[in-house]
Amino acid sequence: MSVNSFDIVSKIDLAEVGNAIQQTRKEVATRFDLKGSGSIVELNEKEHKLCLSSVDDYKLKAVNDVLQQKLVRRKIPLKGLSYGAVEDAAGSTVRQEISIQNGIPMDKCRELVRTIKQSKLKVQASIHGDLVRVSAKSRDLLQETMQLIKKGNHDIDIQFTNYRTN
Repeated sequence: MSVNSFDIVSKIDLAEVGNAIQQTRKEVATRFDLKGSGSIVELNEKEHKLCLSSVDDYKLKAVNDVLQQKLVRRKIPLKGLSYGAVEDAAGSTVRQEISIQNGIPMDKCRELVRTIKQSKLKVQASIHGDLVRVSAKSRDLLQETMQLIKKGNHDIDIQFTNYRTN
């Protein structure tokens, strides 16, 4: 008897985020309304955070718009970003932190498992750290489970990886 499985994960490619940031910096440096504004976009890879800063709210929003365009072009889902509040920073500037999703939070893992169990499909769902592993006897059941998860609105970006047939 074979067991098929896949993982439900939520990961954002930080290399692509870095590329989008480089493109954003270039555009900010050359765009007439942002040129010389001292707008900064930084990536903290260890903490999975972006930091935007500029002289005022209007310019900060413009930098954020440019960044979002570059991220979308590089196929990075905006659902994977969570925005902090705009704060006053040193030197009469404003700053905003953006958290980059890395892994599925535990409450969302539980929600996914609950959704799968309530569907009455003959699959097993289990939480493994920051991902959910789904296993079943047939591939068709796994395909149905994927469709079920895609239809649901989970407020996070979800990918399916590690598809295996044993």
